[in-house]
Amino acid sequence: MKVLVLNCGSSSIKYQFLEMAGEPILLAKGLLERIGLKDGEFAHKTSDGKKHQVVVDIPDHTFGISILLEALTNKDHGVITSVKEIDAVGHRVVHGGEEFTKSVLINEQIKAKIKECIELAPLHNPANLKGIEAMEANAPGIPQVAVFDTSFHQTMPKHAYIYGLPYEYYEKYKVRRYGFHGTSHKYVAQRTAEFLGKDYNKLKIITCHLGNGASITAVKNGISVDTSMGMTPVEGLLMGTRCGDTGLGTFLYLIEKENMCYKDVNTLINKKGGLLGISGLSPDMRDLKQAADEGHERAALAIEIFAYRVKKYIGAYTMAMGGVDAIVFTGGIGENAKFIREMICSDMGFIGLHFDKDKNNQVQGVAAEISTPASTVKCIVMPTNEELVIATDTKEIVGKIGGCGCGCKH
Repeated sequence: MKVLVLNCGSSSIKYQFLEMAGEPILLAKGLLERIGLKDGEFAHKTSDGKKHQVVVDIPDHTFGISILLEALTNKDHGVITSVKEIDAVGHRVVHGGEEFTKSVLINEQIKAKIKECIELAPLHNPANLKGIEAMEANAPGIPQVAVFDTSFHQTMPKHAYIYGLPYEYYEKYKVRRYGFHGTSHKYVAQRTAEFLGKDYNKLKIITCHLGNGASITAVKNGISVDTSMGMTPVEGLLMGTRCGDTGLGTFLYLIEKENMCYKDVNTLINKKGGLLGISGLSPDMRDLKQAADEGHERAALAIEIFAYRVKKYIGAYTMAMGGVDAIVFTGGIGENAKFIREMICSDMGFIGLHFDKDKNNQVQGVAAEISTPASTVKCIVMPTNEELVIATDTKEIVGKIGGCGCGCKH
């Protein structure tokens, strides 16, 4: 089965095309950027090294999908001869609210429910829907599957997701913790159990997805029991430009002092905070590391705060689960920033994690253990592969067509 995986943003489309018969094989991947703007950019690459790059106006997602499909079927840099060879399409959908506990086969009812969740994710779900509709327009009849960032976290107990607000707001508007990065947390937790040769359903794992967006999840006996992001991706850890956990009264104070409106506050917490806000320099951990090494005090402070907050959440989730068997690092920072892993884990011997600095310094972007053999708590680096999770779910659901494939609660 050949599966096209789409991750559609408001002005971009990221994709992978995989052969899912037997062991997954990546056939091609690419990225379309600046959709709706002048001089859009398209980069396509096949597994055998063929490349196609072009600058072209991409007015909308429908046109973007048509370019993508042409590249996949092109006689020079394509990997199939006809769109009919695409057996299924899997879409990343950011927010599924409380409706979806697993991935689903897309139909008109499912599209309507995704649309209902737009108010919970106004920056993401509209783009995800555009991708679905653009695929329908360009290649009608191909089965499509929605894989939700939030679904893995729907196993959280109520005491973990209800906020300390009047309960009526949960009843009326579903104001609660949802969590994100679910496909990544699920994938790396399962892969870690395989890596350790342990039963996934009998482990206590803390997964740290650290990148420009960052979150931590407590996975107990195979299910998510708590996660750091909340109703929106702003809550939790310090991130590239998101502020993470910040006292709500702080914003009331700044609104009055700076005469801010809703848009001002939204920009502040989403685009001006985090590593960028503290350092005044960059949201990129690589830039901050270089600057800190050169004596930039605020860059060093931003790094220290980032690592400290990760460590705090690890401590909290260790207590919440009554212990921990493995702490896992993934994402762009988690997989590649050796110094961050060392800052977080070098003094955790009191919980049974004995960090191996030499092993850590040799690991970048590959699966590896970076704790000593004597550690009762294992420290693991595990590259994530959200696209593979989406492709796997898509294959499984489309393979069962005959029922509706729907994972909603109705």
